[in-house]
Amino acid sequence: MFAALADGHGADYWLTRWLFQRSLAVIYLVAFAVAVNQFRPLLGTRGLLPVPFFLERVPFWSAPSLFFFHFSDRFAAVLAWSGVALALIAISGFSENFGTPVSMAVWALMWLVYLSFVNVGQTWYGFGWETLLLETGFLAIFLGARNVAPPVIVIWMLRWLLFRLMFGAGLIKLRGDPCWRDLTCLVYHYQSQPMPNPLSWYFHRLPVVIHQAGVLYNHFAELVAPFGYLIPFAPIRYAAGVITIVFQGILILSGNLSWLNWLTIVIAISCFDDRALTWLIPLRPAALQSFSLPHQIALGALGLVVAILSIYPIRNMLSSRQAMNASFEPFHLVNTYGAFGSVGRERTEVILEGTTDEAIGPSTIWKEYQFKAKPGDPTRRPPVVAPYHLRLDWLMWFAGISQYYADPWMLPLVARLLQGDKPTLSLMSGNPFPDRPPRFVRARLYRYTFTSAAERKETGRYWDRELLEEYLPPISMESPGFLEGLKGRGWVR
Repeated sequence: MFAALADGHGADYWLTRWLFQRSLAVIYLVAFAVAVNQFRPLLGTRGLLPVPFFLERVPFWSAPSLFFFHFSDRFAAVLAWSGVALALIAISGFSENFGTPVSMAVWALMWLVYLSFVNVGQTWYGFGWETLLLETGFLAIFLGARNVAPPVIVIWMLRWLLFRLMFGAGLIKLRGDPCWRDLTCLVYHYQSQPMPNPLSWYFHRLPVVIHQAGVLYNHFAELVAPFGYLIPFAPIRYAAGVITIVFQGILILSGNLSWLNWLTIVIAISCFDDRALTWLIPLRPAALQSFSLPHQIALGALGLVVAILSIYPIRNMLSSRQAMNASFEPFHLVNTYGAFGSVGRERTEVILEGTTDEAIGPSTIWKEYQFKAKPGDPTRRPPVVAPYHLRLDWLMWFAGISQYYADPWMLPLVARLLQGDKPTLSLMSGNPFPDRPPRFVRARLYRYTFTSAAERKETGRYWDRELLEEYLPPISMESPGFLEGLKGRGWVR
């Protein structure tokens, strides 16, 4: 009986691999779609943080990327669309018709192309889910095609990745904000999180006792359940996987965290074997071949590399100075993870405004720029955007908890708005100056709070807001020192 429940052989993970590969390819598809739509205005030759300037300052081996060999906006677009095509091929399973070498080549190319974007992406690609996608995608290279028995060693590496992801997140919370220890973090989180969604308002209004229970479930899902991933006894592993998926589902319902939660669910597929997945996917494999000698050698090398590179993430988890998200080598093969080590008690938002007036005075009319998803207009319902990632919206949230001079992209953004730059405006929700660009742009800092149920019923507003201070004084292209200040950021050449 116990032997039947124990971890099985490669043939027991054919459905696991089938579901994992296609789900991961969907995440890749979203990531490359983001690059198609956003890379040029953020990082192109006229972007807010131009890649050519980055390539001049950083050596290849510090950030390996295909862009070191050639960079142009057209080449970046070709790579992004190539990633989209590769992801679609992987989703369809077409490449597997040609055996393991072709299948591995498709996954390797996806990983290489996305690595090229991440390593030159600077702060726009500085999120933990970028390294998570790269690490997961690298392991996926070695899973092989459908006619080969899935390598169990890769399944176990995925579980090890899931353990580091979840347990690291749990440790960073216990070592970080005291609200995780007194069970009050969720009282603030749904309102102060980077990108609320339509249900965030309702989650915020739940009774305090429910918030406290949510923190306890968070600790259980991140600090206890992960050990179940590494237990061969199938029922315990299944239970740990279900706990993780339910936890990530709650996070998906309560906010927009890009593809982090979706990718975590994809990795959690490794907790299940074909006996658990048959009811979901009524497919049966044909006769499976054993690994070829080159595949066996590659798997052995992979195991050795992951074992060696795991040393630093383990040391990081055990350290009292644990880093939240970090890569220890430029290929992002084995990383350390964490999320929300601290939780904001209030929400502050930077609101950009412009005017066409030739001079600033008491009667100046200012018009607000609206972003696609971040809070702005208090009456607008927060949208659902995840797993899609709106990079500028996210960085605007970080700007609200810092100063404009701490963000090297903020002044270039203002300059592009003053120029009425269409690629930059494509990142925003409409253009309040369709006829001619503004003469001046300024930024003000507001405190945002969710309305009460009575206020929302009476006014239709999701947010109340209070002006705190001027964040950035009115700036025009002729403001003294403005263009000179941009030269150091590579924006003016």
